[in-house]
Amino acid sequence: MFEFSDRLKVLPPYLFAELDRKKEEKIAQGVDVIDLGVGDPDLPTPKPIVEAAKKALENPENHKYPSYVGKLEFRKAVADFYKRRFGVELDPKTEIITLIGSKEGIAHFPLAFVNPGDIVLCPDPAYPVYKIGTIFAGGTPYIVPLKEENNFLPDLESIPEDVAKKAKIIWINYPNNPTSAPPTLDFYKKLVEWAREYNVIVASDNAYSEIYTGSEKPPSILQVEGAKDVAIEFHSLSKTYNMTGWRLGWAAGNKELVAGLGKVKTNVDSGQFGAVQDAGIAALNLPEEEVEKLRDVYRERKKIMTEALEKIGLQVYKSDYTFYLWIKVPEGYTSSEFVGRLIDEAGIVCTPGNGFGEYGEGYFRISLTVPTERLLEAAERIKNLKL
Repeated sequence: MFEFSDRLKVLPPYLFAELDRKKEEKIAQGVDVIDLGVGDPDLPTPKPIVEAAKKALENPENHKYPSYVGKLEFRKAVADFYKRRFGVELDPKTEIITLIGSKEGIAHFPLAFVNPGDIVLCPDPAYPVYKIGTIFAGGTPYIVPLKEENNFLPDLESIPEDVAKKAKIIWINYPNNPTSAPPTLDFYKKLVEWAREYNVIVASDNAYSEIYTGSEKPPSILQVEGAKDVAIEFHSLSKTYNMTGWRLGWAAGNKELVAGLGKVKTNVDSGQFGAVQDAGIAALNLPEEEVEKLRDVYRERKKIMTEALEKIGLQVYKSDYTFYLWIKVPEGYTSSEFVGRLIDEAGIVCTPGNGFGEYGEGYFRISLTVPTERLLEAAERIKNLKL
């Protein structure tokens, strides 16, 4: 009787919703499922953040409509974080906006700057929302392949000049999901120069900047001279502080880009709950040792799981970033076939690389967000498949 809009008809099933469906189906069959699919940290939110939220719930000021752009105190905490972590100066009043999780900001951003038919450069493989937000805005996604031989960085020179001249936005995400590829300041410098030449907005998703297992801290694109002329960066408290369910993030950078996103948000939401923002302030002011404890957990899990999978004969892309492993499927399988066998025969949920785009074919992603003993159990089950 009722028909979906054309924009919904062209969307594939949302990747992680489909994984949830398959997982629930197996659980209903009595299978002991090990979920290595979605990047949802298993560790609890640090206690000081929870205590700050409890206290904030008692504050009647937080019971009113929140600010559309976010509490100034939260935005100041974000500015302090950028100064402390990246050496970047930001004006909390004009260059930072609070988000209801970075996902909603990423999805809404194209609505502010993309007209129907405009080109948006979307990496592949990638977080699906870059492309989805483009489609919702009526834009035309132009796929920029991320290939292992190029360390999963986009080859800017391969983008045709006529496409570059028409493009409104280029999306980037480093440390990268799903590949775990690292960022470099040299790449960011080239990207900023390229974007200024072609007048393209750089939209950087930096949600994994604090999840690293080596000694090199990932940079922000905003560290590059001239970046604030062309760039906006999206960030989230979800991964750094185990706050995926709290839905709190921000966008920062060029004040016109921030203002454009703000204009969209004033028309579609009423801002994030004040108590959650107060908890976010507590998070951003946690001692660095607290975050380092979390990195230690992922450091151990990454080492153990990489070694276990390599003993089986699987090829794991080596990286010191994110809590993901990006792995080649065994010879003779497509990504979907192999991941299907894992869930059907071993009760393991993983993410097929082609779920992130056509250039993810031939890989699958494992999330290290379950206890170490469950990771080892998963490795043993894969071994028993006798690939």
